Amino acid sequence: MLVGVPKEIKNHEYRVGLTPGAIREYVAAGHTAIVETNAGAGIGASDDVYRAAGADIVDTAEEVFARAEMVVKVKEPQPSEWVQLREGQILFTYLHLAPDPEQAKGLMASGVTAVAYETVTDATGGLPLLAPMSEVAGRLSIEAAGTALKAVSGGRGLLLGGVPGVQAARVVVLGGGVVGTHAARMAAGLGAEVTIIDRSIPRLRQLDELFHGRVRTRVSTIQSIEDEIAEADVVIGAVLVPGASAPKLVTRPMLGLMKPRAVLVDVAIDQGGCFETSHATTHADPTYEVDGIIHYCVANMPGAVPLTSSHALNNATLPYGLALAQDGVKAFDTNPGLKEGLNVQGGHIVNKVVADSLHFA
Repeated sequence: MLVGVPKEIKNHEYRVGLTPGAIREYVAAGHTAIVETNAGAGIGASDDVYRAAGADIVDTAEEVFARAEMVVKVKEPQPSEWVQLREGQILFTYLHLAPDPEQAKGLMASGVTAVAYETVTDATGGLPLLAPMSEVAGRLSIEAAGTALKAVSGGRGLLLGGVPGVQAARVVVLGGGVVGTHAARMAAGLGAEVTIIDRSIPRLRQLDELFHGRVRTRVSTIQSIEDEIAEADVVIGAVLVPGASAPKLVTRPMLGLMKPRAVLVDVAIDQGGCFETSHATTHADPTYEVDGIIHYCVANMPGAVPLTSSHALNNATLPYGLALAQDGVKAFDTNPGLKEGLNVQGGHIVNKVVADSLHFA
């Protein structure tokens, strides 16, 4: 199969769909690859490095989309990209369609077979292609919160870990999954006081054991969320319903309970966000204020650390991509976890959770 890698064009997105090492694996398996010039610049991989790995370099994204039988990306296709997709072509990337009906309509109109990293499952029902970026985003969320808390950023002027004799910041993490666990690990490591809220008691037990009591846990209810955010300096939104829009756990009236210039970091923004007042921002302009509360809602947080992110992502996606390259759509017949990633095919949304979220038939 001819596999194509265009340069990412989303704002401040420096990751790349396939690293040179991944290209070598595709070529070794008998496939051919084309890569848009400078696609790997964000990870320090020159065109010559890609050539040495076995790829042909092309001048434009248009040539990649026109020639490739499978297009491998990182972020969802932008409007200028989805119009170049076609019937019989496979798109393998993050899609996050639930909060993005326009993209969904564009992909349906194109006739492309679109496979979303974020809904591929493993044998245990986990999300193996979402997990590595969730790990990165969870850790970055605490770095982002620490920056936003500074007075020069409009925050409370508070150091996350405090110093001896001074109260450390209080961090509340909504969701005890991969993002929440990594956020809590980073925050606790810096010396912050951390509370994780989750609706699963068994998961809270696991987290209590994992952190040896260094992190508080609470069952998620409206009351517990209100209680905790009222005392919080930072709230990390880390909830996930695979394929669906994130639930709005913090409403606008709840902001009135919070400390002035406290910080909300919405890591769930790719799926629409878990704060009612969230809207997607970019690395170029990451924060805004609503009712005196600082919001950080960057929709591609891992793009800020592309070297780490691209390699972590490729480590996870490579076997699935190779299966698609080898067998095309027949790969879905033998790999049920990969089939869960199938979101768009034949002009229809074929993932039920995604379709239900979009209210598409």
